[in-house]
Amino acid sequence: MASAKTIKPAALHQGDKIGLIAPASSFNREGFLAGCERLRQMGFEPVYSQNIFDRDIYFAGTVERRAHEFQEFWRRDDIAALVCVRGGYGSNYLLEKVDYRVIAARPKILLGCSDVTSLLTAIHDRTGLIGFHGPMAAKDIADGTFDLSSWKNALQGAANWSVPTAGVEVLRSGKGSGRLYGGCLSMLVASLGTQFEIQADDCILFVEDIAEKPYRIDRMLMQLRLAGKLEKVRGFVFGEMLDCAPPKGETYNLQQVIMRVLAPYNVPIIYGLKSGHVSSGNITLPIGVKAELEAQGADVSLSIVEPSTVTSGA
Repeated sequence: MASAKTIKPAALHQGDKIGLIAPASSFNREGFLAGCERLRQMGFEPVYSQNIFDRDIYFAGTVERRAHEFQEFWRRDDIAALVCVRGGYGSNYLLEKVDYRVIAARPKILLGCSDVTSLLTAIHDRTGLIGFHGPMAAKDIADGTFDLSSWKNALQGAANWSVPTAGVEVLRSGKGSGRLYGGCLSMLVASLGTQFEIQADDCILFVEDIAEKPYRIDRMLMQLRLAGKLEKVRGFVFGEMLDCAPPKGETYNLQQVIMRVLAPYNVPIIYGLKSGHVSSGNITLPIGVKAELEAQGADVSLSIVEPSTVTSGA
């Protein structure tokens, strides 16, 4: 169901209005307000609906509230970007309710991670719209701990730039190119067998998660492998994989587990890129743009080779 055409949203500019949305779990109000203040300090105008603070079990209000919020902000001409407040769980409820024709006709920046992976991949696969995997309002933006260089490059139309790769480990050397795609591993796997199943052909696949035991990471990667989703992947980029270490006393590490599953694929594989669930420095990754991955020895380069947003006059 992948779209043949790529659609790019307009670049973000100082003074733009940013619509804050909560498509998944409820959130900490204090962190939310701190995120709003940080965006103001950066020169943007945060906008949100008063019912964003609603709660329904563990969700940020009913699915009707969350879907209406998403649709309303997407239709508004004065909103340049939609930034998610947090992940958690619940974005999948919106997949059947959003109007993909409206999304394609009125392209905007959508930024989030974790559970928001469901929206980012489904929207890209169905419309071709570039999405953005990275910091969210109530955490990384509130704390000011996100990577500002990738935010600017991804959202403000840089033509060719390098993703920060400090501390990244090479698991298998090589070169690969394709569209950058992926997100939270558990969300990618949860799409399988649904009408929103991920389309991973000819991509540099980014995979990250948090607090998953290595055998569960193994199982999820094997599920993608057995579903045929890894056969045409041109390179693998793993995130920081926060709190995914083996139990104390074990002599193996997660990198060994990953390489056991990915042994059949002779493509570059790197580990430790900080986007999504990270200890600090959350990187903004454009989902759907052309990228090149080169890994050799201790040297790693992940290059975005086309703009992910459209600047005025472009």
